[in-house]
Amino acid sequence: MKLSRILSNQNGVSRKQANALIASAAVTVDGETCREAAREVDRFSTVTCGGRVIQPGEQACYLMLHKPSGYLSATADKVHKTVMELIDPSLHNGLHIAGRLDRASTGLLILTNNGTWSRRLTEPEIRIPKVYRVSTACAITPETAERFAEGIWFQFEQLRTSPAGIELLGEREARITIYEGRYHQVKRMFHAVGNRVTALHRESMGNIRLDDSLTPGASRLLTETEINSV
Repeated sequence: MKLSRILSNQNGVSRKQANALIASAAVTVDGETCREAAREVDRFSTVTCGGRVIQPGEQACYLMLHKPSGYLSATADKVHKTVMELIDPSLHNGLHIAGRLDRASTGLLILTNNGTWSRRLTEPEIRIPKVYRVSTACAITPETAERFAEGIWFQFEQLRTSPAGIELLGEREARITIYEGRYHQVKRMFHAVGNRVTALHRESMGNIRLDDSLTPGASRLLTETEINSV
């Protein structure tokens, strides 16, 4: 929301008066004077006018979870256990999942209450790399790397995936780097080359890597460096 609108909505003044207050350096955003009436300000920022708090700013939450197998990447489900059961209840309010993993898959899962931030992390157009360790039912052929580099055609979405990287770790194990994170993307890519994923573990999203100290089911808050990397 634009700063002038926040000021007029919360301070009981007209938009013209709000613009004048902003121009006079009476308004701060997160402790810094702001003279830009059109500045976009989210609900996590603290806004003051003449020293009075107009918007207190909500507490943003950014959480890393080492997801174990058997838990749904969902905030609620009537049948299956969800990852929310692994999170401190005091942190639940407003949390959503930024980049889901299916129930059998494991590894890095990010939860946050900041939708703008999570969209930057997950939007295919932004092309943040997601790295997975994969085990397969059959040997990974040389053709697999070639097909992944070309991109795999997904009939349902009517699109071709971005070129994906593959690093062989064994005959049936590899590290895969993709840039979109579409529905079951890694499993569908291997299916397209006649193979089947038997285990999928996400290691990183962008510069956020799964903390080696986190055992399955454990979580921690992201560091400021990790948050700012998105």
